[in-house]
Amino acid sequence: MRITPEKITKLENNQIFVFGSNQSGRHGKGAARTALQWGAIYGQAEGLQGKTYAIPTKDKSIKKTLKIHEIKIYVDAFIDFAKGHTAFIFLVTEIGCGLAGLKPKEVAPLFTRAKEVENICLPKRFWDNLKENEN
Repeated sequence: MRITPEKITKLENNQIFVFGSNQSGRHGKGAARTALQWGAIYGQAEGLQGKTYAIPTKDKSIKKTLKIHEIKIYVDAFIDFAKGHTAFIFLVTEIGCGLAGLKPKEVAPLFTRAKEVENICLPKRFWDNLKENEN
């Protein structure tokens, strides 16, 4: 299975760190802050940035978590991007499950399409929830 390591401290040349951001691109805390060391661009809310890829989970004010259907739009765009960039391995963190306050069981279903995308790794708790949803 393509499982994202729980703690990512370094990236191989072809690996991309996928993190939850906010719609204003202020990468000040959590995985977003970690992403700065690998090229995340302060002020860029979404997409490829250096060796990172941002998926917004909070609004521009950073006070409100986006609705699941709003996050899904960004996740779908990410999955489509990954499909078109097979030279990279995308290490998806537990987006939305830290500062945004969502639970893996809420976010994991957004990645159902990623199950068939060989260059996307998901957190173990996302895989566990996706398997549960199959039953």
